[in-house]
Amino acid sequence: MTKKIIISLVACTVLTQCHSLRSDCEALREREAAIAQEQKGDYFVGRRYHIPLCRFWGYLREPGQSWRDAKLVMMDESIIHTPDRGPEDPLPNAVHGRDNNVEYIVKGKYTGRQAYDPSTNQVLPMFRATSYEIRNREPGFLFVPSEEYSEEFVTLRPSIMPQPEVCERELSKP
Repeated sequence: MTKKIIISLVACTVLTQCHSLRSDCEALREREAAIAQEQKGDYFVGRRYHIPLCRFWGYLREPGQSWRDAKLVMMDESIIHTPDRGPEDPLPNAVHGRDNNVEYIVKGKYTGRQAYDPSTNQVLPMFRATSYEIRNREPGFLFVPSEEYSEEFVTLRPSIMPQPEVCERELSKP
């Protein structure tokens, strides 16, 4: 009896993962098609990605560019503060990061400098924004629909996206 339960659980897990890959690929294909239609211009699409005590701001990509190629960035606030600037933990009334997963139109440029985020042990590019405009307050998934966000460590990275050839194979299956 135990053997049958284990086999059933393994089969269920495998089937669920396959379904998840197919679902992820279908959603990615739809989103990539929408991104391809974005108006070109002198701006970036930014997605706020907040993890307490980390110093990075989130991901930036150029219009028409896949999230696969987005860069995790540190913001240089010498011209303008980030939209959610406020008291941070452990201070009372902390509000920093309340815009997690909000999508912005960000204007500005990369400074050519890099900055170290000690909480994640990463050296990241610096971006100096000149303006932020909310594009979408609830844009959905960042890299794949099945991703899991955690406030404890960096969980969302472009590398979790299945490669295009993997999705092509998956979506060509009957």
